Amino acid sequence: MLSLRTLPIIMKTPRTIPSAPSTPPSPHSLPSRSTALRTLSSKIPRNILTNPTPTTQEQEDLKWVALNLSRSELYLPLTFPTGQTFRWKQTGPIQYTGVVGRSHLVSLKQLDNGDIGYHFHSTTASESKFAAAREALLDFLNVGISLTEVWESFKASDSRFAELANHLEGARVLRQEPLECLIQFICSSNNNIKRITMMVDFISSLGNFLGTVGGFEFYEFPSLERLALVSEQELRAAGFGYRAKYIVGTVEALKSKPGGGAEWLAALRKVDLPEAIVSLCSLPGVGPKVAACISLFSLDQHHAIPVDTHVWKIATRYLLPELAGTSLTPKISNRVANAFVSTYGKYAGWAQTLLFIAELPSQKALLNSKEEKSPDSRKRKLGGITKVPKE
Repeated sequence: MLSLRTLPIIMKTPRTIPSAPSTPPSPHSLPSRSTALRTLSSKIPRNILTNPTPTTQEQEDLKWVALNLSRSELYLPLTFPTGQTFRWKQTGPIQYTGVVGRSHLVSLKQLDNGDIGYHFHSTTASESKFAAAREALLDFLNVGISLTEVWESFKASDSRFAELANHLEGARVLRQEPLECLIQFICSSNNNIKRITMMVDFISSLGNFLGTVGGFEFYEFPSLERLALVSEQELRAAGFGYRAKYIVGTVEALKSKPGGGAEWLAALRKVDLPEAIVSLCSLPGVGPKVAACISLFSLDQHHAIPVDTHVWKIATRYLLPELAGTSLTPKISNRVANAFVSTYGKYAGWAQTLLFIAELPSQKALLNSKEEKSPDSRKRKLGGITKVPKE
């Protein structure tokens, strides 16, 4: 989060959807469709773009186990609903639920003391399986990286970051399964967050059912073999539009890789970023920005910078003011990415994530409110330590 980060949709009933974070999509309208899918397995999956809400069940009384991660290391509302992943759902107050290690259904909650509590939704797990599930959770949360230490290095090099970090601590970059991340961000291309989520929900529903929490159904992410059974026509019927051919084409390309697509993707964690970007861009529907998102959020490429118009505006405002008024071209994208890396180093993608979150409307309002109350606010000027500028 090195270089990188709209087709109109025909619709029956227009409805404006806000822009999404992280692969900041342009607002589109959600199409209303009633076309039924052919049977894909033992059931006929619903068209999630038409009927996205599963049957609501009462949430069980969960018992939370402390993860020993402070709020400064992980703050759930600044991590999960910011566009890194579209498979996790808010299932309670400051509580999010998702799947780790392919098959472990887990809920996370910000406890009153700031720590993170976790609960695995299984009553039959053995001690060894529980240990494996916890290890998968820690891996997914990237806990091997100290966010506090990374933030301190950013603060020392950038006064603006120092100010924002005081209000937005705990915005952590996740370490997702590469296949999940790849398919999600193909869905995200030129899209809005509501529709991306519905598409990802549909893909997820092709996997094994794991349970229902807070009214949401959760599934294992389907394997490449399962995804290969889905046709382009079936995805189009579910509302994927032109992205259907990209998903089908990518699945076919991955299945042809030596050793299998999952192994090929995992191997990209061990190569340099430029090689990872080029490799990902060989897949249908993957361009430089999507490749950078996948690299940052699943391939341990911590200095990957997904560059789009939102990130470009941030860069021209604070890092490269001389580019203001220019157009976003591949050459400019490279300059923007290099500027982030030059300023923030090997974890530049993590810095870009926080700066992007700071631009979200909800966070702008919060930051402006906090800074107006600050005794130093009158002394601040744009370009130094400032409140987030209003659009």
